[in-house]
Amino acid sequence: MQKKSHEVTIAVCPGSFDPITYGHLDVIHRAASVFDKVIIAVLKNANKNPLFTIEERKEMILSVTSDIPNVEVDSFDDLLINYMNAKKAHVIIKGLRAVSDFEYELQMASLNRKLSDKIETFFMMSSTQYSYLSSSIVKQIAQFNGPISDLVPPEVEKALVQKFVKR
Repeated sequence: MQKKSHEVTIAVCPGSFDPITYGHLDVIHRAASVFDKVIIAVLKNANKNPLFTIEERKEMILSVTSDIPNVEVDSFDDLLINYMNAKKAHVIIKGLRAVSDFEYELQMASLNRKLSDKIETFFMMSSTQYSYLSSSIVKQIAQFNGPISDLVPPEVEKALVQKFVKR
């Protein structure tokens, strides 16, 4: 992929973000410092049963990324490659926590590359303090009223508490 000097580099950071964590934000902040525009694309995955609706997730992400001017929040329910083409994006950003993440993400990157050789996947290692962190773990801790203030921004913590109080 050769960039023309006047071309804006658009990167897409896809995921379910159910909910967004400090680990996600770490990768988003770092990607935003490298690429001209970063689109956080919330996946509508029919195979998952999310805690938060697409709109709730998008609202939380918008709230916690409002300080990053080159970040946009969107959602999609198609092949990632089709979404990338529609957005004229050429870079997929994936955060990695462990070797187990890499194995899965390498497979996905290879499939995406087969579908479009114009799209590159960039892997960003999570910062060490977030290497154990996942949305699933956060939800599990929150479900049992455990401490999550070091894992998610305050507005996400509040939303989690409200979700589990309603149950």
